[in-house]
Amino acid sequence: MNKYQNPLESRYASDEMLYNFSPDKKFTTWRKLWIALAEIEKELGLDISQEQIDELKANETNIDYEVAAAYEKKFRHDVMAHVHAYGDVAPIAKGIIHLGATSAFVGDNTDLIQIRDGFELVKKQLVNVINGLAKFADTYKNLPTLGFTHYQPAQLTTVGKRATLWLQSVLLDMEELEFRIETLRFRGVKGTTGTAASFKELFNGDYEKIKILDKKLSERFGFKNVFAVSGQTYDRKVDAYALEVLANIAQSAHKFTNDLRLLQNLKEIEEPFEKNQIGSSAMAYKRNPMRSERIASLAKYVISLASSPQMVAATQWFERTLDDSANKRLSIPQAFLAIDSILLIWNNILEGLVVYPKSIERRIQEELPFMATEYIIMEGVKQGGDRQELHEIIRTHSMEAAKQVKMEGKSNDLIERLLKDENMKMDEQKIKEIMDPMNFIGFAPEQTEDFLKIEVQPILDKYKDLLGNLNTDLKV
Repeated sequence: MNKYQNPLESRYASDEMLYNFSPDKKFTTWRKLWIALAEIEKELGLDISQEQIDELKANETNIDYEVAAAYEKKFRHDVMAHVHAYGDVAPIAKGIIHLGATSAFVGDNTDLIQIRDGFELVKKQLVNVINGLAKFADTYKNLPTLGFTHYQPAQLTTVGKRATLWLQSVLLDMEELEFRIETLRFRGVKGTTGTAASFKELFNGDYEKIKILDKKLSERFGFKNVFAVSGQTYDRKVDAYALEVLANIAQSAHKFTNDLRLLQNLKEIEEPFEKNQIGSSAMAYKRNPMRSERIASLAKYVISLASSPQMVAATQWFERTLDDSANKRLSIPQAFLAIDSILLIWNNILEGLVVYPKSIERRIQEELPFMATEYIIMEGVKQGGDRQELHEIIRTHSMEAAKQVKMEGKSNDLIERLLKDENMKMDEQKIKEIMDPMNFIGFAPEQTEDFLKIEVQPILDKYKDLLGNLNTDLKV
């Protein structure tokens, strides 16, 4: 306990995402790349024996990290350290490990594999968030609630319709995520400055074989797209694109938690609160929205990280500089781990959201009389009243009712005042019918149904295999 621990590891992120950016995933992928390179080079005619290939495969996961660390301390070069560590356990194949390649061959291609696999883990979490929000929206599509603009009471909506706004943001994130997964390119085999000069030497100037090597190796690792040209590294804009996707997801998550925290203060909707959970060390009655606040905190971090790869991409020199390396080691894994944590918590919240219809109804009744005044005027005109006179009567009573609510803390009695006013000529039963909140929600239920059917369900059908099977238990 006397060294700093990354809270993304100890408190927040899933085991799956932690493994994706683990040393073991990284360095076993390096060895997979070296094996694939040797196999394809052998297929294309280089003097590499099957015995060498078999030895490399037999020692793919046989990594002595202490030996590799000793080599790196000696060479000050991480890739050569692992080349030598691999050669120690595969002596027959030692001479053909990393043949023709540069450090970016293993470094960059592994980064791209981790980004792709990280995207897939994010997609699984995101699909389940979509599913959770969709179920919530469908369940409460007909429950009226007070709408807000500028955080001031506005027309009514429904709890389910409001949830579709959260969903819409997530669907936009899913579109972007799918696009980035679909268009992600592999670096492949490009050589030291991207000219494949070393491979030209190995294959005696046969350019077609070099193109085959590039294509086959990319396909071997599941990439249908490969960069046609590169410097020593893949275009660092890829990292900027990746973190932009994650930052956009963080924005959506933060917006959701903003609304939820406000609703929890209003005692309308509440995130899960466990039986033995403590909200405050001093105030025993508190039910703080800890999960939402944690998402908001992590979301700010992800959004801030998005600027790092943008600056890296902007300041690379010619075919490459190494001032990207330390930044990439930090910003990319940290952003993925943080967004993974956000989505894990979000799914946890959606499994236990609590809605309080009576509290929602009480707030509606506080504001609905003011919203109903236009309808009341129309009804009064139908009963033979003068529109302008009715407007003035309602305006006067509205001011008095508002004063009673704000100055005296009493309930809104506007309707009672109007019913007692003989000049209104109102049918009491008709007014009570007008005051049904369902008359003020527009097409919110229908819009919710259409949105879920047309926009959401196709995504859930497309990714039905990703639904469920999530461990949403929080570490702390």
